[in-house]
Amino acid sequence: MIQRLIATSRNTLLAPLLDNNPITLQVLGLCSALAVTSSLRPAIFMSVAVISVLVFANVTVSLLRHVIPQSIRLIIEVTLIASAVIVVDEVLKAFVPDVAAILSVFVGLIITNCIVLARVESFAMHHGVWASLLDALGNGLGYAWILLLVGAIRELLGAGSLLGQEILPLAESGGWFEPNQLMLLTPSAFFLLALLVWTIRSLRPVQRSQSDQIRSDNPPSGAAP
Repeated sequence: MIQRLIATSRNTLLAPLLDNNPITLQVLGLCSALAVTSSLRPAIFMSVAVISVLVFANVTVSLLRHVIPQSIRLIIEVTLIASAVIVVDEVLKAFVPDVAAILSVFVGLIITNCIVLARVESFAMHHGVWASLLDALGNGLGYAWILLLVGAIRELLGAGSLLGQEILPLAESGGWFEPNQLMLLTPSAFFLLALLVWTIRSLRPVQRSQSDQIRSDNPPSGAAP
């Protein structure tokens, strides 16, 4: 019994990191993933913000799931998410105003982030607090490592630095590296994310079939079920 509980908890926490990653498999949360990854620092704080909101929302909804009226559950879920986002936004403005200015409206868009609402609605409403906490951490970390990887690659190739510290000696300073300015533009995030998704699905073919199943379970508007 204990071993099964441990195995279930481990799967809930670790599966979203790769096998059921919310970005590479489910293609959720792309707006912020592409918009705030021009450098590593804002990607770090965006990741922390999403994880914080996701943990708060999942745990709170799990605690209240037996008393939330089904007819207004979405309204309550969005209200809880929005409350957490407001607190996170104010904390960022108070302690890292420069990052808050870069993240701008994208912190507010966490309210409509499909990852957060999907986990609250599909998992936290049906599971206990511990499982919901692990699910939130797993999906948050799965989202975060994609953001951090894309942000690190874009900053390194686009500016030759990481977290503002020079890593590759720039040609303008007598070094050998010539920054690729395209990496600092939004389209580069599309290319890097597409390459990452292709690489993961090539190495793990099961994700292709899982993705096809997700699309068949959620047909576009007007399509036959």
